[in-house]
Amino acid sequence: MQSPGRTLEFVIDGMSCASCVGRVEKALRAVPGVTDASVNLATSRATVATAGAVRPPELVRVVEAAGYEVPAETAELAIDGMTCASCVSRVEKALEKVPGVIDAAVNLATGRATVRSAGGVDAAALVAAVSEAGYEARLSSGGADADAEQERRSLELSRLRRSLAIAALLTLPIVVLEMGSHLVGPFGHWLDATFGRQPVLYLSFVLASVVQFGPGLRFYAKGVPALLRAAPDMNSLVVLGTSAAYGYSVVATFAPDLLPEGTVNVYYEAAAVIVTLIMLGRYLEAVSKGRTSEAIRRLVGLQPKTARVRRDGIVTEVPLNDVLVGDLVVVRPGDRLPVDGMVSEGSSYVDESMISGEPVPVAKSAGAEVVGGTINKTGSFTFTATKVGSDTLLAQIIRMVEQAQGAKLPIQALVDRVTAWFVPAVIAVAVLTAGVWLAFGPEPALTFALVNAVATLIIACPCAMGLATPTSIMVGTGRAAELGILFRKGDALQTLRDTSVVALDKTGTLTAGRPELTDLLVADGLDEAEVLRLVAAAEARSEHPIAGAIVAAAERRSVGPAAVSAFEALPGLGIVATVDGRVVLVGADRLMRQSGIDCSGFGDRAAALADDAKTPLYVAIDGGIAALVAVADPIKASTPAAIAALHGLGLKVAMITGDSRRTAEAVARRLGIDEVIAEVLPDGKLQAVRNLRAGDRKVAFVGDGINDAPALAEADVGIAIGTGTDVAIETADVVLMSGDLRNVANAIGLSQATIRNIRENLFWAFAYNVSLIPVAAGALYPFYGVLLSPIVAAGAMALSSVFVLSNALRLRRFRPALDAEVSADPQLRPGLAGAA
Repeated sequence: MQSPGRTLEFVIDGMSCASCVGRVEKALRAVPGVTDASVNLATSRATVATAGAVRPPELVRVVEAAGYEVPAETAELAIDGMTCASCVSRVEKALEKVPGVIDAAVNLATGRATVRSAGGVDAAALVAAVSEAGYEARLSSGGADADAEQERRSLELSRLRRSLAIAALLTLPIVVLEMGSHLVGPFGHWLDATFGRQPVLYLSFVLASVVQFGPGLRFYAKGVPALLRAAPDMNSLVVLGTSAAYGYSVVATFAPDLLPEGTVNVYYEAAAVIVTLIMLGRYLEAVSKGRTSEAIRRLVGLQPKTARVRRDGIVTEVPLNDVLVGDLVVVRPGDRLPVDGMVSEGSSYVDESMISGEPVPVAKSAGAEVVGGTINKTGSFTFTATKVGSDTLLAQIIRMVEQAQGAKLPIQALVDRVTAWFVPAVIAVAVLTAGVWLAFGPEPALTFALVNAVATLIIACPCAMGLATPTSIMVGTGRAAELGILFRKGDALQTLRDTSVVALDKTGTLTAGRPELTDLLVADGLDEAEVLRLVAAAEARSEHPIAGAIVAAAERRSVGPAAVSAFEALPGLGIVATVDGRVVLVGADRLMRQSGIDCSGFGDRAAALADDAKTPLYVAIDGGIAALVAVADPIKASTPAAIAALHGLGLKVAMITGDSRRTAEAVARRLGIDEVIAEVLPDGKLQAVRNLRAGDRKVAFVGDGINDAPALAEADVGIAIGTGTDVAIETADVVLMSGDLRNVANAIGLSQATIRNIRENLFWAFAYNVSLIPVAAGALYPFYGVLLSPIVAAGAMALSSVFVLSNALRLRRFRPALDAEVSADPQLRPGLAGAA
């Protein structure tokens, strides 16, 4: 939230004149809380003065509504010291106070913050804001610092293990001394007779003090500063609860006269056990968190640490970060390729299953592209590095997974609202509990007040609420990556679950995208070879897959060459070219009608070919109909099973294609597709998706080409085939690494499983707190005489977070409805160690 009296500066794109400046200034000044706004056309910057709590996203929204853009820069921070959902809320608010920040999203499970800023914000200002809030921050470079992050996690885990062991060893004697004397009468009598009561209390005091201020010091280090800032967190609850039990016991031990008669009791065992159990919970939580991020670690593990580079004729082994674009990289049999590049010498077969999902190694020779992370099989070759560091495909995949894992879903909004006041509310309830028991409780009222107030403080668990959503997202998106499904945008994980219609582009998605010429019917009096020669020469200038099929057929039949003097592609219609001085038209019946050419003589044959799921094209030469050409694009072997799986999920399937309606309906009948949108021009796919969304239907569009990009952006969820164009992938919300359509059903199934898992976690987190906090306060005592021991409360609190994490980890065992060929790489193959 932007603080009162702040001045915000940000860049605005799209302004071209003074009218633009006036329009933007007027829009900004209309925002409540804005006192002044000035826009500089030369620098393209806006300066906004505020007198109230104005959120930067609101300013960005009004600028965009006025028709301009505010380019946003993104920075990632690694945050240390967060323990619960209240910490998340506090860090987000601190970051959003930094001038220029549009919004900040903090993920408790990953310990990362993603900050969007308008015009760029100094990283030092972000780190300082987090530091002032009581946490530690540093700039994160994603997968690049994965080793350092893993080392930090391992160090923290070893510290927790050591502290837990010390706490447990010191707590056990206290429990034996205190609880044993209560539960086993003869043992208590023996202690009193042998040592006396006071020496036993002194020993308990010493042991409890070491636990409280040794292993338990970590709670004070975070909890006390948070209390002093009036921003209490879970550590503060532990500090208040254990300090109350410990402090009361110290008074009872050394100054019993200060307490009312009948209330001189000690609770050393409660304080020590609470510290020990909560540390056990923290340890188990840290172990579970480590497991949730295994997918990223496996992806990072696909990058070799070094590369063999030839420089000045000498081959040397250098660290991966030292490889430069243009370097010659030498690869031996069995090596994992370090970076992306192009083969310059030698040949081999490379296992690219990590990328394509195809288990058969691919032949590579001079001029072929290779991808970092894939495995060289047999031969040795040298390639020129074209993409290194963060530009490699593997680095981009890692970045996509990290971004998805750090995303906040809409379902998280309720948690964010609750956690903002949860810890202060618990402290208020604990104070109220103590007051009610002191005023109305039975004697000794002070003892009852202390026990129930401590139990109330200890049992509250904001950790479970904070971990409920991000841990499920981490495990779900990590499992998706193992299946060859990349969520580029985290919220797609939730939107995909609500999809009711899956719209599929036909060419390259339902089909192989490699059409073949199946029929060539020429008009009477014309020579088939001559017609094919002219048509192939014209189509050789076209980039359409159908053109390639015709040219390939001509090459197989060894027809002679022809000179093309003019060529024009007519999108959605066909082509027109001048070949050997003759005007050749090739295209749909729409092109013939538009050109005034009668093609009715081939009408019946064209209809029959279309009914056979072939695409008929007409050929006209010098203004007269010359031939009917039929091309068929074979349906992928995986397509029928994929369509059946989508129907099994209760979804409608639509097909969008530029083919004639008759051909499209033939394909639809063969595959069982529900809706057909045919004869769509390249720029008509966007409108087709809009039509499918009518009636508030959620639409997922699956495509692979450049002309699919607008439809991918328009759909509620855009799904790109990873073997498609970069433009399609950049526009999509979800990327399928292989061309296997079965992964669409798997992605939707995983989305449903993840959201179901999140709902289970949230139900547990809220139900746990709502039901047990009143019990800890003593709500059942008037009816059943039941009170909750602080020790039991500590155990319940520790286990609640572990339950949430364990439930999220169940997603690692997600089994796809259809086994798409995802990966033969042992580090990514589903079902192997670490993936199940």
